[in-house]
Amino acid sequence: MSSEDPEQRDRMSEVDMNPPKRLRTAESHTGTELEVEKSTVDVSIIMPVYNASCWLDECLQAIVDQDFTGSMELSVFDDASTDDSRKVVEGWREKLEARLISVVVSGHCSPKPRGVGFAKNKAISQSCGQYLCFQDADDIMLPQRIRLQYDACVLHQNSLIGCRVQRVPEGSTERYTRWINTLSQHQLITQVYTSHGPTVIMPTWFCSRKWYLKVGLFDEGGKGVPEDLLFFYQSLRQGGGLSRVDECLLVYRYHEKATTHSVTEETIWKLRVDFLQEKVLSQWENFTIWNAGKQGRKLYRCLSPINQKKVKAFCDVDENKIQKGFYTYEESKERPKPKIPILHYKVASAPFIICVKLDMTGGILEENLNSLQLKEGIDFCHFN
Repeated sequence: MSSEDPEQRDRMSEVDMNPPKRLRTAESHTGTELEVEKSTVDVSIIMPVYNASCWLDECLQAIVDQDFTGSMELSVFDDASTDDSRKVVEGWREKLEARLISVVVSGHCSPKPRGVGFAKNKAISQSCGQYLCFQDADDIMLPQRIRLQYDACVLHQNSLIGCRVQRVPEGSTERYTRWINTLSQHQLITQVYTSHGPTVIMPTWFCSRKWYLKVGLFDEGGKGVPEDLLFFYQSLRQGGGLSRVDECLLVYRYHEKATTHSVTEETIWKLRVDFLQEKVLSQWENFTIWNAGKQGRKLYRCLSPINQKKVKAFCDVDENKIQKGFYTYEESKERPKPKIPILHYKVASAPFIICVKLDMTGGILEENLNSLQLKEGIDFCHFN
């Protein structure tokens, strides 16, 4: 969302206020809000909920089991659930408060949910922690999660802090899970353009309230909007850092009802292309697209005319593609139509945009890249 949006500025000023009295609860059926005095706590656990009843007992027990010794609160916003999610959360209030975790629950009963971005913003606005720990209702945090991420965030106030994860059911999204857990600190920055999405994944996020307010609200467009990727890119635009606690601190559940499945590949593709052009291609005078096949050609066609002219070649290992000699951009209105040379990667020159999927060639892509002794983020960037 644009920072010039007046409606957003109004909402931001509402969230930004930090008076001694804070919003603590909202009656679900009437929408009336009750203010009670409450001092700031160290960590607010931010949990949007939508029809999560079957996961909540495990999720909330894990919050009770945290070994963090600072002050905590759980802020839940129920986004028009049609199951008994709200009742389940309320059933845990006594146990949570006995653990000295304050609880604030609100929501709405509209016919349709407003979306994850809306629910996150609401849960944050009614909370008062100096730091925000994002928790999906279907995931389970390990006992040391808040303690270790809090310690990391105190040192990196302007960063999104993540962690390693255990994926359940075991073996689901194997490549994605391996990618999440094995990226180096340097690659957290260099691989932000890949189709996997944020290198520090949303279910593991932990950040300061101050940084959230600087970046701005989550996009509230609702179903089909990748609010996490939009916030992630905006954080990077603001100069934010990325860091990961290199321990498994979250059991990350895979299931068909997950919100991620509502976002189309094309939506993600466009955001990635735009961010790549803004952050990388604007700095390069020319470059080579590594892949003369479908994905490489698609990237070329989606570039701005200025960046298309910077493409000096495609490169590949497929002799059939190389023997064709050129890729002709048939859709171009230019006459003659642009013809881009297709070269073997060994005779092509850096910098490269790599449009070959990671971890899908039995190590051949990685070996070829290593043989050229290139530096990731300077001589090449991964796009797939």
